[in-house]
Amino acid sequence: MRLGDAPLAENRPRFLETVGRWMAANLRYGADLMLPPVCLHCYKPLASHGVLCADCWRGIDFIAPPVCDRLGLPMPFATGELSHSTAAIQNPPAYARARAAARFEGVMRELVHAFKYNDRHEPMALFGRMLRSAAAELAADADVIIPVPLHWRRLWMRRYNQAALLATRLAAETGLPLDLTALKRTRYTTSQASLSGAERRGNLTTAFVPARGAAQRIRGKRVLLVDDVITTGATMEACTHALKNAGATEVDCVALALAVPHNMMF
Repeated sequence: MRLGDAPLAENRPRFLETVGRWMAANLRYGADLMLPPVCLHCYKPLASHGVLCADCWRGIDFIAPPVCDRLGLPMPFATGELSHSTAAIQNPPAYARARAAARFEGVMRELVHAFKYNDRHEPMALFGRMLRSAAAELAADADVIIPVPLHWRRLWMRRYNQAALLATRLAAETGLPLDLTALKRTRYTTSQASLSGAERRGNLTTAFVPARGAAQRIRGKRVLLVDDVITTGATMEACTHALKNAGATEVDCVALALAVPHNMMF
């Protein structure tokens, strides 16, 4: 080896790293020219991809403590102890706790609907961060993440299960194990969107069962159940019964959004 070759050999990794960063920066620049970053909701030009503009961010009513420990509903003040809303006391849910990132209204409602019905997956990274924040307390106690399943007919028509995509993202954010096939939807039910709470519960009776062999994976586990929206809680209730029948010790629930009645009595 010549005398001058040693410094070159020693600096080669640093040189290659610098070239790699330069090429990556130019590729990002070129991509931004073809697909400029815009707000995920209103499409206003922004400096970064995958974010909301300030106005749209303010249009999301995030749910923050204090909340009802059982239903995740926002509470008017903190008591310093576990708080339970009137709804949770009158009708205790089968699941242990529910949490959501924001109220199901305004910008959040439109983002969820675009994701669920119009195949708009651009906000997935943002959704993952929202879910991680909402589920922080629940994830600390969970053994496995399981999504609410779709019936095969609806899955065939929609081509994706939005709850499974969210569960996959949350598993990546938290490092928790993910089981995409533990639950099975056995009945093709009427859309829940236009039904009352009682009708939703009746619509989902026996709609969910553990998949074959799932009981061995679920038994003795604390499950974190994931869906896009909690409206009346009927879907989460039905899934919780199926999971507990399979041997789950407890079930907690998390969703992007929670329908909060405006006339709610605390």
